[in-house]
Amino acid sequence: MKHIATLLVCVLLASCAHHNMGPTASVQLEPTRGNAAKGELHFMQRGNSVKVMGKISGLKPNAEHGFHIHDKGDCSSGDGMSAAGHFNPTGKAHGAHGQGEHHAGDIPSLMADANGVANVNFESNTISLMGGQSTNIIGRGVIVHKDPDDYKTQPTGNSGARLACGVIKQ
Repeated sequence: MKHIATLLVCVLLASCAHHNMGPTASVQLEPTRGNAAKGELHFMQRGNSVKVMGKISGLKPNAEHGFHIHDKGDCSSGDGMSAAGHFNPTGKAHGAHGQGEHHAGDIPSLMADANGVANVNFESNTISLMGGQSTNIIGRGVIVHKDPDDYKTQPTGNSGARLACGVIKQ
């Protein structure tokens, strides 16, 4: 009987843990015309925040790159411009993720290592994977930029050309 009770508690805890995770999504980043940047990201809803993890390669070694969620899930233009501007459902000014006001699409910049690879691992409470929320990023674009984000130039952060584009899918 004791073993059955233990098993039941384990099953219930696993079920609760699964429900706390919430929806998941991913994006496959492909290079824009003439560029080599590519990668994959995974998004996991955890309560009121979204955990983002992944890897992007083909970047300029030892360089910082702007990195944003864009309004449109459209990478058809070849240069990434079809993804439109930063995702900004709350009408905030452009800024640094986690430091005061910023677009929902302002996520932490990428820092490439000596091999041109950036590992992505952060949490955001300004985006969501939950249907019915204005900050839901499902179907939005993700853009990797050529230059660092200056966190002040409106509305883009002066991050330069778009090196890779992908659409967030559930």
